[in-house]
Amino acid sequence: MLLGLESWTLARPEIFLAAATFLLLIYGVVRGEAATPFVSAATSVVLLATAVLLFAPYREGAAFASLFIVDRLTTTMKALVLVGAAVAVLMSRAYFEQVKAWRFEYPLLVALATLGMMLMISANDLMALYVGLELQSLALYVIAAFQRDSLRSTEAGVKYFVLGSVASGMLLFGASLIYGFCGGTAFVQISQALLAGKAAEFGVIVGLVFVVAGLAFKVSAVPFHMWTPDVYEGAPTPVTALFAVAPKIAAISLMVSVLMGPFKPLFLQWQQIIVVASVLSMALGAFAALRQQNIKRLMAYSSIGNVGYVLLGLASGSEKGIQAIVFYLAIYLVMTLGVFATILMMKRRGVMVENVSDLAGLAKSQPMMAFAMLLFMFSLAGIPPLAGFWGKLYIFIAAVEASLFIPAVLGVLASVVASYYYLRIVKVMYFDEETETLDRTPFGVNRTVAFVAAVLVTVFSLAPQPLSLMAAAAAKGLFP
Repeated sequence: MLLGLESWTLARPEIFLAAATFLLLIYGVVRGEAATPFVSAATSVVLLATAVLLFAPYREGAAFASLFIVDRLTTTMKALVLVGAAVAVLMSRAYFEQVKAWRFEYPLLVALATLGMMLMISANDLMALYVGLELQSLALYVIAAFQRDSLRSTEAGVKYFVLGSVASGMLLFGASLIYGFCGGTAFVQISQALLAGKAAEFGVIVGLVFVVAGLAFKVSAVPFHMWTPDVYEGAPTPVTALFAVAPKIAAISLMVSVLMGPFKPLFLQWQQIIVVASVLSMALGAFAALRQQNIKRLMAYSSIGNVGYVLLGLASGSEKGIQAIVFYLAIYLVMTLGVFATILMMKRRGVMVENVSDLAGLAKSQPMMAFAMLLFMFSLAGIPPLAGFWGKLYIFIAAVEASLFIPAVLGVLASVVASYYYLRIVKVMYFDEETETLDRTPFGVNRTVAFVAAVLVTVFSLAPQPLSLMAAAAAKGLFP
């Protein structure tokens, strides 16, 4: 039944998020700027409540004429996205208040973008995919340029909008080709058409290439990464924190669902594309960040490198590869939020600073903050036995078992090179002479986020098994 009770029940978290965002928007419009503190706090609560609704009670199935699907993989990915978005909103207030740009529209735009991400993750049709993708993208374009008085923020928003529009056009063109050759946009129809012999059609391959290119832009994989360093540096720091986690996790989940679902019959064709994008992303992420002085640009190249590792897991095309992706993304979420919480605490005389050299001597003036950053850097570098090491290890094991020996070796070498710039930050904090002390940040959201992230990284390092079991359960959604 198209609009049966079961459909509404499966989409309960999305409906709740949409309704709550609408009510908060009305409240904000009526109350004006006075509503901002309440709307901000309420949005974070709503996002976390939506994450709870995903599992209480947990249900699987297809809804709305199979346009929308719910399984263990989509539910896990949505939970990661919602947690990332909620924490990003909490981390935003102090920054935007300082630059006098704190308005109630910001958390609501984050909520709308998150709703688009959830629809993307559960899309079971190319058109449903595109609607969710555009809902996310339109909100993120505005968020990137939210600090209107900043030239850098405005420039970041314009660059993201222009390049994002090109990527969306490529994806839509690819979808139209696939529709023309396969006779439908539903994932089931596409899969049936490919199994029936349409996989040999040249137009289908071209359409797949355009769809993969559009999705590669969203995850900032090489060669569609060009927007990432400029947007990460120019956007307000809390926005960069959001960009680094939630949209990336959603887009990777979408790539997994699309390529391992309807396009599984074309595995040998798209595997070649993904392997090349993975190797190039790992290489660029390792080498381009070596000379970066701005820590946000450094994290941009770091994220490109991390996407390369994730794509290597996807290229394996196995259940173990998908399990490694989920495991890696959960750890990446925690590490990245911790790093950006620390960056948001980097102030000197009340003014934000963003250069790696500004961390000089931090270990002497603020040892706990320096130790947390050390944990995040060592984990991102993949130094054992920290959590990032386990994430990379599972990825490389999946690649080796899929006979992707050369990409796996190149990935290990790229990880070694990337260790240099992570360790450089540790060296600056612990061994460089302090020129001017960073301000001591009072106990607040950012300090709490950094502390919790450091604890979680430690827990994942000492006991990765529970997270690994969660990832294994999620991967079974694609391999019933």
